[in-house]
Amino acid sequence: MCEQPRAGRPTVHDLRRRWKPQKERLGEGRPDHPTLIRFHRACSWLACAETLDLDQNSDLALISQWISLNAIYGQWDQIAREPLPDRECWRVFVQRIVELDQSGHLARALVSEKRLVLTVLDDRYLSDCFWRDDDSSGPQGKYKEKQRAHAWFAKEDWKLITERLIERIYLVRCQLVHGAATYGGKLNRRSLKNCATMLSHLLPAVLLVLIDHGADEDWGIMCYPPL
Repeated sequence: MCEQPRAGRPTVHDLRRRWKPQKERLGEGRPDHPTLIRFHRACSWLACAETLDLDQNSDLALISQWISLNAIYGQWDQIAREPLPDRECWRVFVQRIVELDQSGHLARALVSEKRLVLTVLDDRYLSDCFWRDDDSSGPQGKYKEKQRAHAWFAKEDWKLITERLIERIYLVRCQLVHGAATYGGKLNRRSLKNCATMLSHLLPAVLLVLIDHGADEDWGIMCYPPL
């Protein structure tokens, strides 16, 4: 049985210490093992995010957090010789993480932050529909979305909840990375901070699943291996 993490959100230091036995085992005779590189890259960017104040630097925190996540889920298209599309990769990744999570790391993170989860899912500015002018976020649509989210929790549908959260966080990520937002701008700061805070809970949970149950999994061809 895997040791349960200490109370509260694990830090990068906690994650690296927990990973060390797996790192030593996987690295025997193969220091360039792709999972070792993925984990190392992910922790380096999560460590960067941990140094940033979410009240003052939620823009850079979220970007660093997403790069950390991307280091784990990213896949290389051998035919096109380029990374596969993000959405395709992280949807498959979420399904695998949920299936592997025998210890309930992800579920605990979602339940402990249920109020924040519902806030992110119910934020119309984080909905693709809002920006496509197919806005279902009026009073009735908003109520239905919150109602659906409560139903997902009741059914313990962690895969669907996580997918919907990542969809919304990804929208903010795209706004930032594609220059569709001003650094330190005043608009939609609450939405941005909520997403960064949510990722600060989700990402350690995902890495715990990888450590405890995914070290021996084949996570596919990583993008741009060190040369």
